[in-house]
Amino acid sequence: MARKPPIGPVHMAFERTSLRIAFSDIQPLRLVGAAVKKTTKYAQIAASIRNVGIIEPPVVARDRSDPGKYLLLDGHLRIEILKEMGEMAAACLIATDDEAFTYNKRINRIAIVQEHKMILMAIKDGVPEERIASALNVNVDYIRRKRALLEGICPEVVEMLQDKHVPVNTFDELKKMRPIRQIEAAQLMVAMNKYSITYAKSLVGATSPSQLIDRSRRKRINGLTDDQITLMEEESAKLDREFRLIEQSYGTDHLDLVVITGFLDRLLGNARVTRYLGQHYIELLTEFQKIASTNKAMG
Repeated sequence: MARKPPIGPVHMAFERTSLRIAFSDIQPLRLVGAAVKKTTKYAQIAASIRNVGIIEPPVVARDRSDPGKYLLLDGHLRIEILKEMGEMAAACLIATDDEAFTYNKRINRIAIVQEHKMILMAIKDGVPEERIASALNVNVDYIRRKRALLEGICPEVVEMLQDKHVPVNTFDELKKMRPIRQIEAAQLMVAMNKYSITYAKSLVGATSPSQLIDRSRRKRINGLTDDQITLMEEESAKLDREFRLIEQSYGTDHLDLVVITGFLDRLLGNARVTRYLGQHYIELLTEFQKIASTNKAMG
């Protein structure tokens, strides 16, 4: 039996110690615009920093063309918030390369089911609901609603949606259906990549009374007649059957899309490439960023 070649040395991704760096010595790879600062995500990060502090230090790489300067790979929002708070510097991790795609900005934001589990864990550990609400920049009633998020949701649906970004109100609609129908609805949501409250309501509207928790309450959807509701139920069942046939060829097409956009993401994650495109081909860089952003929104 042939011996396997020895594994080469593993290089460290970061320098051994962090370094407190002035913001004036850090060059961001992108600007944080006014529209971003109005988002819920930005407000939540700001609230978390004010209440808890910086949990994950920003990641920078030494600028090879300008000693003493650094390229910001991850932490654009955190540093912008610190600047607004009057801070002039922050402790940073020093990466040994400038490949931005390897760091936290490529990790998807936390899904609602995971957030629910973290809230339960924090409450179990004795953290007051008020403090959790303050750190997340929401009111206490919202935390209590998140705590009861999965009550009435069957385990199979929880597993299917645990890494999806599903609105809270969508779970309220799922709770109106019996477990078997919940599973069917969740499968359609995942297949269509649609989790909105509007889509969830349409699934409830297309559900027969026998599959609803409250059979006695007759469905009324925007003034639709009984015949129209019955037609919706029939069309929903037909759509379900047709979609399962289409799903068989969907995998190959989706794989091609993932490979192509994955290469594009990696290209844009290289700080040197991004800087070069920004200096010489700004229109091309803008289009690449649009494609990458669209792909993230779809995924």
